[in-house]
Amino acid sequence: MTQLPQSVPTGLYIGGQWRDATGGATFAVENPATGEVLAQVADASPADGMAALDAAAAAQEEWARTAPRVRGELLRAGFEAVTARAEEFAAVMTLEMGKPLAESRGEVAYGAEFLRWFSEEAVRIYGRYSAAPDGVNRLLVSKRPVGPSLLITPWNFPLAMATRKVAPAMAAGCTVVVKPAALTPLTTLLFAKVMEEVGVPAGVINVIPTTHSGATTGPLFNDPRLRKVSFTGSTEVGRVLLKQAAEGVLRTSMELGGNAPFLVFGDADLDAAVDGAYNAKLRNGGQACTAANRIYVHSSIAEPFAEKLAARVGNVKVGPGIEADTQLGPVIDEDALTRIGGLVNDALASGGRLLTGGKRMDGKGYFFEPTVLVNVPRDARVLTEEIFGPVVPIATFDSEDEAIALANGSEYGLISYVYTKDLKRALRMSERIETGMLAVNSGVISNPAAPFGGVKQSGLGREGGEEGIEEYLETVYVGIGNPYA
Repeated sequence: MTQLPQSVPTGLYIGGQWRDATGGATFAVENPATGEVLAQVADASPADGMAALDAAAAAQEEWARTAPRVRGELLRAGFEAVTARAEEFAAVMTLEMGKPLAESRGEVAYGAEFLRWFSEEAVRIYGRYSAAPDGVNRLLVSKRPVGPSLLITPWNFPLAMATRKVAPAMAAGCTVVVKPAALTPLTTLLFAKVMEEVGVPAGVINVIPTTHSGATTGPLFNDPRLRKVSFTGSTEVGRVLLKQAAEGVLRTSMELGGNAPFLVFGDADLDAAVDGAYNAKLRNGGQACTAANRIYVHSSIAEPFAEKLAARVGNVKVGPGIEADTQLGPVIDEDALTRIGGLVNDALASGGRLLTGGKRMDGKGYFFEPTVLVNVPRDARVLTEEIFGPVVPIATFDSEDEAIALANGSEYGLISYVYTKDLKRALRMSERIETGMLAVNSGVISNPAAPFGGVKQSGLGREGGEEGIEEYLETVYVGIGNPYA
C-alpha cells in the first residue's frame, strides 16, 4: 500500500463533530520515504483550540460521573477495535512516519494495550476511611478526576503516545484535547474516529492538529477550565510549557528528552549485548527517547563487541517501511538528516573512527545509512546530544565507578541499559545510576503495566502502570466529626 486508506479522517474532531479548521486552513503531511504528500490535514487555529476546550469542559461533569465500569468498557471496546484494525493502523503509521511495517504492527499491539490496561484500572481508583489517631474524628480520603486535560503528543510513536495519555485520562474521568505532532497527525485522527465508533461520548476526546502549536494551545493555558497538561517531546519545549503551566498552577506530566547510556561490562554475554544494543538503538530508526544513545563498553571486550555490532548493523535492509523486507526506514525529515550528518562529522573530526555507514543515502526520501563509530571522544556531540537517528557511537570504560560516572554525566535521566551476569552489580547499578528506568540484560523494556518516565531534565510524572492513572486524579480529604458524640 502506497496510498493513504480512505478511512483516515483529515479534519478536526471537536465536540463529536468532524470539521474544517477556521478559515479552511490545511497543511501537508508527507511520506518521509518518498517526500510525497499523503494528505492535506485541517490546520487548527487558536479559535479551534478554544472550541476544543469548550467541548471538553462541557462534557467534563457528565464524564466524571459516568460509572467507572462504563468508562472501562469503552476503553476495552477501543482496544478490541484498534486490534481488529491493526493492519490499517500499521499502514498509516508507516506511511506518515516511515518505520517498517513490522515495527508499526508492534506499535499497534503496544499502543492498544494501554487501552486494555487502563480499562482495568478505571475500576480500581481507591480511597480510604480511618479513625484519626486521637480516636475522635474520622478521615475520609477519595480521588476525583483532575478535569479537562491538554495532551501534546510527539511524531515518533503516533498511536502509542496517544493511547498512553488518552487511556488513563479517560479511565480517571477526564476529558481531553489532543494536539498531535504536525508531522504525523493521521494515526491519531484515525484513533479518534475508532473511539467515536465504539461510543465514546461527544466532547470526551477532541483532536486539533496544527502547525501553529504555541499560538493554538497557548490560550488554553490561560483558561481556568484547563487543569492538566501532559507533554511528550523535547526538554527545550517542555521547559516552555512548564513556565506556561505555572501561571495557572496546572498539573503537569512531562516526558522529555533522553540520552540513554548502554553499559556493557566485561562479564556480559557478548552476543546478547550486541542483540540488545541493536534493538535499543535501531528500533524506530533510533528515533526514540529510549534509544541507546551512548554505548560504553568495557575495554576488555570493546573490539569484538564493536565488530559484531558493526557486522549486524551493516547488513540491515534499508528502504521504504511499506516494503515487507525493510528493517530500517527513513528518518522523519530533511532537518533530521542534516542534524544527524553533523553529529557524525563532528565525531569523525574529533578522532572517532567509522566502522560502517556514515552518510545520507542517495535517492528519494530521508534515508541515513545505519552507522557505527568507535574511539569516539567522550566530549563529542554524538555522545552529549540526543541523536534521534540510526547512529551507534561506542566508547570504552575500565571500572564500575567510571561506568557510573559516564552514565550519570548528563542532564538527562530517562532510561539506562546494563549488560552484566553479576546480579549484585545489576542491583548496584539500579541504586547508583540516575535514571527513571533501568533495563538489565534487555534492549526493550517499555510495557503498559510499568511506570514510564525519567528524572532530572528527562521529565516529571509517570505514564503506564498503576502510577499512570494517578497523574489524572486529585486527592480529596473529608474530615468527619466524632460519630459517637
